[in-house]
Amino acid sequence: MGQKIHPTGFRIGITEDWRSRWFAPKAAYAEFLIEDQNIRRYIDDKLNRQPPYAAVAKVEIERTRNEVKVFLHTARPGLVIGAKGAEVDKLKEALEDLIDRKINLNIVEIKVPDGNSKLIAEAISEQLKKRSSFRRVMKMRADAAMAAGAKGVKIMCKGRLGGAEMGRCETQIRGSIPLHTLQAHVEYGTATCRTTYGTIGIKVWLHHGRYGEEVTLVDDGSSRRGGRERRGKRG
Repeated sequence: MGQKIHPTGFRIGITEDWRSRWFAPKAAYAEFLIEDQNIRRYIDDKLNRQPPYAAVAKVEIERTRNEVKVFLHTARPGLVIGAKGAEVDKLKEALEDLIDRKINLNIVEIKVPDGNSKLIAEAISEQLKKRSSFRRVMKMRADAAMAAGAKGVKIMCKGRLGGAEMGRCETQIRGSIPLHTLQAHVEYGTATCRTTYGTIGIKVWLHHGRYGEEVTLVDDGSSRRGGRERRGKRG
């Protein structure tokens, strides 16, 4: 049997910070936990599952006595904020109605989408929905991540790839992915691609180097080109 563990959960409390940061008495803990889940689900459905896609990679939540602070990490802050902040105000009101508490929204820009595992997984999912070649898409995204400055990347797709009758697993690996090393900053992201012939699961591991020694990521512009594919001549 393969023993597998979530790379982020493995590092939480050691080198990674918690995604929700608050303390609650036993009586209120379940209520706060459900509220956090509802906030994350609503943001994902509103900004990631319907156009225009805002590419929200991570949602962090902090609670004080009076309000709930929500940090949205997104590659397209302009879409989340909207003209003169109209969209962010609508989102804030919707979240306040959802949990009946005061919300403080903070937008954090992800400057290099090719350096974020969740956004890479979502980009592959979008390409597979358009019936692109899964091998070409995986290779292109892995190369783009390495070009952005990652130390290593591993992309795994599972399901009825290319509409095949039998499901299988395909993997692309570049560089090093030291999953056993707690000091290694390994980012993990997943996405689910729902196609007409079945569901395809996408997992992405991204190695940024050791904590405190991460390299500065560089945007080479490939994410803005919308993932156009190059068709090379076969010799």
